[in-house]
Amino acid sequence: MRRDPIFYRMFQRSPELLFDLIGTRPDNASDYRFDAVAVKEPKFEIDGVFLPPELQQGVVYFCEVQFQKDEELYERLFGESLLYFYRNSAKFSDWQAVVIYPSRTIEQSKVYPHRSLLNGEQVHRVYLDELGDVQSLPVPVAATVLTIIDPAEAPAVARDLLARTQQEFSAKEQKDMVDIVTSIMVYKFANLSRSEIKAMLGLDLTKEPRAIQEAKQEGREEGREEGRQEERVLALQRERSLILRQLIRKIGGLDELMRDRVRALSVEHLEELGEALLEFEAIADLEAWLSKLE
Repeated sequence: MRRDPIFYRMFQRSPELLFDLIGTRPDNASDYRFDAVAVKEPKFEIDGVFLPPELQQGVVYFCEVQFQKDEELYERLFGESLLYFYRNSAKFSDWQAVVIYPSRTIEQSKVYPHRSLLNGEQVHRVYLDELGDVQSLPVPVAATVLTIIDPAEAPAVARDLLARTQQEFSAKEQKDMVDIVTSIMVYKFANLSRSEIKAMLGLDLTKEPRAIQEAKQEGREEGREEGRQEERVLALQRERSLILRQLIRKIGGLDELMRDRVRALSVEHLEELGEALLEFEAIADLEAWLSKLE
């Protein structure tokens, strides 16, 4: 199961989650945006970057989600991060790095050469299996722990998360969390369809939650539908951007025609592509998937 697309989707929707994981939240946490950045010479792209608001010389955070052993992770992470910070030092006051592991056993063995950074204040190592009892964690943080929970226990934990979501979150946040939890369960139970997963979680497939319906009605009554539509458009644009970055990272560069075909997908098909791309190995796999859809 590839977890990084799930985490990137969560970070895209709620950048504050990063700060909840490391236990330090700046005053402007809600103003950060999660994005990918490129360095031209030498050419490479960093997928997980949290950028402070423009025109504010804040802290840039580099994030790595690592669920497989990589014995050169720190060399790459620190090398690329420091080079990007060097090239853009006028924009930022400081840099920090966050590495998310399922457990300590996945961390690379050779840490001594990086002891100053790893034992200092700039690097945060998060071990999901050490965050504590999932029921006592904030819901977004608990969702990250759901990614490592045994499949036999996952349905009960997921249902509990959704119940807490209905009690604690707004209608929009509820919808986002339902999507995230469902996606995690789809990855865990690859032999089940999304509809079967929703049935497992006790979700009503015929209608939206009452809170979401009421929020929509309230929005219409208050004349806010135009603003909500704009928000949905922006969210869709961010989703498309995220999927394209994941595709480029997985199968390499895409020509403009292929990018346009991806951009033309509906929200539902983008979500399906976000799951399907985990199995892609080459551009031909994407071509076949799009051709079948069309």
